[in-house]
Amino acid sequence: MVNVRTGIHIDRPRAEVAAFAADPDNAPRWYVNIHRSQRLTDGPLRVGSKVAFTAKFLGRELDYTYEFVEFVPGARLVMRTAQGPFPMQTTYTWTDDDGGTRMTLGNSGSPSGFSRLAGLVMEPMIRRETRKDLQKLKSILETGT
Repeated sequence: MVNVRTGIHIDRPRAEVAAFAADPDNAPRWYVNIHRSQRLTDGPLRVGSKVAFTAKFLGRELDYTYEFVEFVPGARLVMRTAQGPFPMQTTYTWTDDDGGTRMTLGNSGSPSGFSRLAGLVMEPMIRRETRKDLQKLKSILETGT
């Protein structure tokens, strides 16, 4: 089982941080490894919305689809994928924090087969990458870079 949670303080209002982070069109801007995102469902984001991502991880291009399984705008977003050898769930939470926002990014999954061994190595890598992602998000929202 992989279960990684990281968080960061962003000196911007919660509504602004949540709106930017929850918009999958922005994912390639702040996720270090995501190169492309594409909405697969029309209309506003909601439970049931699906988004395809292309990412580079461990030197390989990965295509995967997340479905929004819980969405409380400005507070919480839970996305889940069951495809491939490593089903993952990603959770964003946003809370008011000392005049800004505390964003927490969680990734959890239960690898099977060979991926179970890879999971032992992947957890520290995922933790390192999510820290970079949150730092990049903070930089974009606080300084515009």
